[in-house]
Amino acid sequence: MEQLADFDFLKNNFYIVENNTDISGELLNAQTLLNMDLRIDLDNSKPQILIYHTHSQEGFVDSVPGDNSTTIVGVGDYLTELLEDVYGFHVIHNKNVYDFIDGKLDRNRAYALAEEDVKQILEEYPSIEVIIDLHRDGVKEGTHLVTEVNGKPVAQFMFFNGLSRTKKTGNIAYLYNENQDANLAFSFQMQLKAMEYYPNLTRKIYLKGYRYNMHLRPRSLLIELGAQNNTVEEAMNACDPLAHILDLVLSGE
Repeated sequence: MEQLADFDFLKNNFYIVENNTDISGELLNAQTLLNMDLRIDLDNSKPQILIYHTHSQEGFVDSVPGDNSTTIVGVGDYLTELLEDVYGFHVIHNKNVYDFIDGKLDRNRAYALAEEDVKQILEEYPSIEVIIDLHRDGVKEGTHLVTEVNGKPVAQFMFFNGLSRTKKTGNIAYLYNENQDANLAFSFQMQLKAMEYYPNLTRKIYLKGYRYNMHLRPRSLLIELGAQNNTVEEAMNACDPLAHILDLVLSGE
C-alpha cells in the first residue's frame, strides 16, 4: 500500500495513458479505488451481468470466416457459460451487431448504436449491475499476447477505461460519466486480483480520452481479450481466469 500510495508508481506500473489524455492523483488514488465496495447481490433470480460486443466482427488468427463461434462473440458465449454454470451468475449475452452495416465493416457509429441497445436492455432488466464490452485488440503483427495458465496457452487481456477528457479540451462535458470513479475502481480491483492469482495474464490498464459507453453502470468493464495474432483456443482459455477474477471481485472474496 505504501508503494500504491505513490501516484507516479501507480501510474507507471499499472496504467498506459494515451498521449492525448492525462490523469491525476485525484482520479487515481489507490486507497479510494480499493475501498470502493463492488460486490453485487448474489441472488441470480434476475439478470446480473450483461456481455455485449461493440465490435462483434473482431476475430483471431484462425477464425473461420462467417462462423461467429470463432470470433469475439464466440468467446463471449464461453465466458457467459462459465459465469453461469461455474459461478452461478445470471448473464445476458447480447450478440447484436454494431460494426457491420450494409454488408461492410463500419465502426463509425458502433458505440452510438450499441448505447441505444444497451440502454434498452437495462430498461428491460434493471437488475443488471455489471456490463462487459468484450473486444479483441489489434497489435503489431509480430506481437503475440500469450502466457501460460495451468499448462494451457492463454491470451493476455487488458482492461480499458475512458476518461471523458483530453489534454486539448479538458473535461468533455457532453461525455460526462457519473460512474467514472467506480469504473476505475472496478478495473483496478480486477487488475490486482489478476496479478495475485495469475501473474503475467493482464497487460497494463489502458486509459483513453473518451467515454466508450462506460457511463451506463458503475461496474462497467471494457476488455481487450487477446489480439488478431492469438488463436481461438488461446482466447477461449482466457475466459476461465477472467471469470474467476470477476467472481472474486463481485463476491468480495
